[in-house]
Amino acid sequence: MKKYFNLFDLSQKVDYKTEVLSGLTVALALVPEAVAFALIAGLSPLTGLYAAFVVGLVTSLLGGRPGMISGATGAVAVVLVVLAKSYGVEYVFTAVVLAGIIQLLAGFIRVGQLIRLVPHPVIFGFVNGLAIIIFMSQLDQFKDISGQWLAGAPLLILLGLVLLTMMIIFGLPKLTKVVPASLAAILAVFGLVSVLGIDTKTVGDIASIEGSFPPFHIPKVPFTFETLRIVFPYAVIVAGVGLIESLLTLNIVDEITESRGRSNKEAVAQGTANILSGLFSGMGGCAMIGQSLINVSNGARARLSGIVASVMLLVFVMFGSSLIEKVPMAALTGLMIMVAIGTFEWASLRTFNKMPKSDIFVMVMVTLVTVLLHNLALAVIIGVIIAALVFAWDNAKRIRARKRIDEQGIKHYEIYGPLFFASVSTFNEKFDVLNDPDEVIIDFAESRVVDMSAIEALNKITERYQKVGKKVHLKHLSRDCRQLLKNAEEIIDVNVMEDPTYKVVTDNI
Repeated sequence: MKKYFNLFDLSQKVDYKTEVLSGLTVALALVPEAVAFALIAGLSPLTGLYAAFVVGLVTSLLGGRPGMISGATGAVAVVLVVLAKSYGVEYVFTAVVLAGIIQLLAGFIRVGQLIRLVPHPVIFGFVNGLAIIIFMSQLDQFKDISGQWLAGAPLLILLGLVLLTMMIIFGLPKLTKVVPASLAAILAVFGLVSVLGIDTKTVGDIASIEGSFPPFHIPKVPFTFETLRIVFPYAVIVAGVGLIESLLTLNIVDEITESRGRSNKEAVAQGTANILSGLFSGMGGCAMIGQSLINVSNGARARLSGIVASVMLLVFVMFGSSLIEKVPMAALTGLMIMVAIGTFEWASLRTFNKMPKSDIFVMVMVTLVTVLLHNLALAVIIGVIIAALVFAWDNAKRIRARKRIDEQGIKHYEIYGPLFFASVSTFNEKFDVLNDPDEVIIDFAESRVVDMSAIEALNKITERYQKVGKKVHLKHLSRDCRQLLKNAEEIIDVNVMEDPTYKVVTDNI
């Protein structure tokens, strides 16, 4: 048997040793994170583990980015927490299925490339807000059953174990990367608690994670408009958050591997995965930045690593549940705090004095909306809108007109900068219709007519010259603009020899 052979992609070589070992490593690291994210959402740890298995397996088989790992994530967990507390787990399953359908449709109508419209300040704000939410959610572990803050020995024990976990996760990679630091930390704390008989809360105290193969069942909710009204807002947010985080992760993996994934295909895979996750008792999920980086840094580039990780995770659930239930909650708390610290873009703070004030405003606004409203999709949408308005304002001020009169007495207006809705007013101020000579040429060789507001502005300016008996020529307009300039077609002289052709990059499913 050859060392390499094709797997799903006839042009891709698969290194079995690298793929299998990386998959095993990822599976070991997935267990505590899936449990922790489920607890964040207020769900049974088993729902997180089932989601990690189903979402991870489906996206590994069907996704648009081989080597990227998906599973239960904090981004989805923080969205579902309110729904879980208010209506119960069956409504969560319903919302996850509906979110999957939305993602599936988004992939089919090819909205994956829209992720390119998300600017870096929005990404920074999104990631920072998510990190803050994950950190704040861990504070509940420092409270007792009645909601009061721990004190005395219980608090000191918890703090000590949390700090030990964090120190191991931080320091172990500097010594060796053979074993995932998060897994080593959990095993160390688990061993310490077991040997010394330390009395502290464990995963088993929260809920049992003993399970078999994920059970298939239709969510037990009334199939009424009222149910749709309850779950639809959460489904939209989960779908949006899942797609945003998955496509952002895809872009990051693309940069590392110097290859290009297929964003629309990934959207379809994420939708399919969430539909099946909701039907197989999972909380749903999306791509995981941390696990994906672990996988590709190990050298995995094919789908096999993700398949191995998902299958081995299920093996752990079916045959290792008794051990997982003894894992101290302090270890998971320390792990999640380190995830929050690692997720936060600390570099964004160092660039405050170097970034434009508008970018800083966008980043801070997205972070605040994420933290205060726990709505990551809304935060990103708001950030994109603000960034777009700032961009429009900046470009509106950049339109210029160089004026000259040639030897024939014709006045030339050479326009520079984009003409669109925000720059129309400045554009109109450039012309002196009453004092201009009888013939005027407006040259758009260095400009771009962008939208209908710009087309209407050109109609208006030609009408103004026509009313005073003067002739105006518009040169270097694109072909589509000429077709829309109906009101001024009798007095327009258009030169199309240098018209640019504009194309938009697309990707296929």
